[in-house]
Amino acid sequence: MAKANMSLTRNVMPTQDPQVRAHNFNEVALGYTEETAIDEAMRCLNCKNMPCVDGCPVKIHIPEFITKIKEGDFEGAYQIISKSSSLPAVCGRVCPQETQCESKCIRGVKGESVGIGRLERFVADWHNTFSTEEPVRPESNGHKVAIVGSGPSGLTCAGDLAKAGFEVTVFEALHTAGGVLVYGIPEFRLPKKIVAKEVETLEKLGVKVETNVVIGKTLTIDELFGMGYEAVFVGSGAGLPNFMGIPGEAFKGVYSANEFLTRSNLMKAYLDNPDTPIMKGGKVAVVGGGNVAMDAARTALRLGAEKVYIVYRRSMEELPARREEVEHAEEEGIEFRLLCNPIEILGYNNPDDVRDPKNGFVTGMTCVKMELGEPDEKGRRRPQVIPGSEFTIDVDTVVMSIGTSPNPLIKATTDGLEVNRHGGIVVNEDGLTSRTAVYAGGDAVTGAATVISAMGAGKTAAKAIADYLTAK
Repeated sequence: MAKANMSLTRNVMPTQDPQVRAHNFNEVALGYTEETAIDEAMRCLNCKNMPCVDGCPVKIHIPEFITKIKEGDFEGAYQIISKSSSLPAVCGRVCPQETQCESKCIRGVKGESVGIGRLERFVADWHNTFSTEEPVRPESNGHKVAIVGSGPSGLTCAGDLAKAGFEVTVFEALHTAGGVLVYGIPEFRLPKKIVAKEVETLEKLGVKVETNVVIGKTLTIDELFGMGYEAVFVGSGAGLPNFMGIPGEAFKGVYSANEFLTRSNLMKAYLDNPDTPIMKGGKVAVVGGGNVAMDAARTALRLGAEKVYIVYRRSMEELPARREEVEHAEEEGIEFRLLCNPIEILGYNNPDDVRDPKNGFVTGMTCVKMELGEPDEKGRRRPQVIPGSEFTIDVDTVVMSIGTSPNPLIKATTDGLEVNRHGGIVVNEDGLTSRTAVYAGGDAVTGAATVISAMGAGKTAAKAIADYLTAK
């Protein structure tokens, strides 16, 4: 075994050059080599109380898989991870480890924490490249479960149940499985082939995937029970975009981040002659400061925008996006207009001049400057308008990335399903809804959150469903 690495800094993740990657959709981070992965693994102290595991929503046995990396047993490391996670290659790329497992790492007290996420990604990629072992499909226990939505919560719930012998069918509204992993996260952060590989692994475990099925329209939850399913898990996500309600939001060239990213990611609007059009080039303003805002801004840049702004009403310290995504955006030349907020979108709209090609299109955005006041209920300082501070940004496209709400279709078509004032499905600690044998988790419950938190909810519900059905 290699010698312990007591460096205070983690091994650097190699990336594409910022000036090159800003013009392509290839993955930004290039991944560790075997040598680098082993060296990083040697930074792990293998703590007996394993604080990193406490920080992981799906409770991956982190010191155990890192020990396997130290030994050069990469397939063994993958098998340990896959006992807890159905999506290791996904989590290694998009999970906010810095606020979860890595935030608990003892090495982070006097230096940088172990690069747990980078090691998880390495292990999953090594397995997908070199392993010839096929997943073993368990013997069926005869119980059937329906999963609504193929996002991270649904796929996790499906995987855990399939491993326990349940007959699982996932119903997906879109034409490709993966939910937000394929329509919301850009190729340069999460290649679609990675998601397809994870779905393929679940199918080999026996999970059936039915696409183009909109639960609430094509089928209802009551009809699923009539088809022989004994339990239903709802992981339909938070696909209803929020808008600000300011003048001009109806102009052409104003998108929700959901629409903008779905057109680019899933419907391939980034191609030269796409079937699905999208605004390309010009100047783009993305309103918001989360990971989705970073994704939209960086996508706009790759689509050919000459200038991209992030417009956010708080300061950099309050920006909710991952630090890595913010740093990558800055490296690529995206400009952050902080402590300012839009109050109107400007456009050319002369109904009497139908010949003008700009009729109805965005021409700019009026904003006001902000200052931070007292903390709000979440502990963040509340932004306040500075009177008389109006100014205009010259833009051609505006992308609203100010959050999403749970899809209301499930509630509207399902009797007896309780939701809260935000539209989230109400569940107990096991993910059980107000209806017998109907469980829910992920963004459909919490509103927009992280991939790993949705996976944790899917895992919790899978255990509760298994306990419920095996006790019948």
